[in-house]
Amino acid sequence: MLLAPGTYRLGPADGTLSVKTGRTGAAAKAGHDLVIHVTSWEATLEVAEAPAATRITLDADATSLRVHEGTGGIQELGDDDKANIETTIDDDVLKRQGISFRSTAVQSVAGGSGLTVHGELTLVGKARPITFDVAVADDGRLSGRAVVQQTGWGMKLYSTLFGTLKVADEVEVVVDVAVPVS
Repeated sequence: MLLAPGTYRLGPADGTLSVKTGRTGAAAKAGHDLVIHVTSWEATLEVAEAPAATRITLDADATSLRVHEGTGGIQELGDDDKANIETTIDDDVLKRQGISFRSTAVQSVAGGSGLTVHGELTLVGKARPITFDVAVADDGRLSGRAVVQQTGWGMKLYSTLFGTLKVADEVEVVVDVAVPVS
C-alpha cells in the first residue's frame, strides 16, 4: 500500500465528496443531471501494515448537500431551483438523517495501486452492504466511486411532472481527497 501506516482524518478541506444524479422518464429532457457536493463530512482512515487490518469510517451531515452543478435540461438551473432541490433532499429524500459508512474488509488490488473496500452504508436509517474500489496515487491522493441504488435503502425516488421526470435510481458517490502527509 502506498500510504504509510497511521491514522488519517479527512474532510472537506482535503477534497470533495459528491453525489452525481441522472434523470429518467418521458420528460427527462426537462430535468438536469446534478453534481451535489457534501459540504460537512468526516472520514477516518486507519492504515495498517496489512491491508486487511485497515479500517475506513465516514460520517456525513445529510443536510449539507449542496447543488454544485446542473447540466442538461430545457433551461439553466437557477439559485432558487438549487435551493428547492436542496430542501427536497433534506425533507423528502434523506429525511435529515445522518449518513455513515463503516468498512468491514479492505483488500489490496493487484499491483498495489488501490484498495477494494467492503462495508456498510447507512442511509435513511437503513444499513446495507456496499463494495467499491479506491485508487491510491503515488502522491497519496485517494479517488473512488460507488454506485448506490436508492431503492435498495427503501428510498422513494424523486419525481415531478406527474411522474414523467424522475431521478434515476442509481446515483454515483465520488470521493477525491489528498491525504495529508506528515
